[in-house]
Amino acid sequence: MPPIVSIVGKSDSGKTTLLEALIKVLGQRGYRIAVIKHAADAFEPDTPNKDSWRFSQAGSEVSAISSKDRLAVIRRLENDPDPQELLQYIGADCDLVLTEGFKQYPYPKIEVIRGEQGLDLVSPAEQLLAIVTDKPVNVKVPQFDKGEVDKIADLIEQKYLAGAEESIDLFVNGRYVPLDRPGKNLLLRTLMAIASGLKVAEQLRRLNIFMRRKS
Repeated sequence: MPPIVSIVGKSDSGKTTLLEALIKVLGQRGYRIAVIKHAADAFEPDTPNKDSWRFSQAGSEVSAISSKDRLAVIRRLENDPDPQELLQYIGADCDLVLTEGFKQYPYPKIEVIRGEQGLDLVSPAEQLLAIVTDKPVNVKVPQFDKGEVDKIADLIEQKYLAGAEESIDLFVNGRYVPLDRPGKNLLLRTLMAIASGLKVAEQLRRLNIFMRRKS
């Protein structure tokens, strides 16, 4: 499971600007970044009356548009899922997942504060990885100015990306199932043994398996 770091803060505090800068800096360092933005209300990501919109309105569970270098997928969900559950769709093979929002979940958080909006926090202090602020805040976590993006990226890299090991993630009926180290090692060895018997020319970096059973 790639690490998840949530960028949180009040509306118009600068969360999206910070995310854009972190994506650029970490991408330049060679990391693959996935981003999930949480929408508080229902939204319509597709253009009304376009083909994929019509497919969704007709009842398709998944509608997709692909081109030579882009893939857009619209999928129906039954609830407001945890970012861990969303990774099976968008980011399980990335090095890091950055979210905008999801403050209700206990992931490490970088809170963005604009002094003119007040210095009160929107997330519990014990979940804070750092604060990005234009005024000092009375919390014992690293604090950065909004221009110190490289230092913020350093903190994320040192804490979550340096020395990352091989990983394997298990989802059952769409829900993430955490595995202890022996369980991960057993599943990884089993899958690698199966894959080693396949005639695959290139180096194996990712292995996706989907099982479906009739109810």
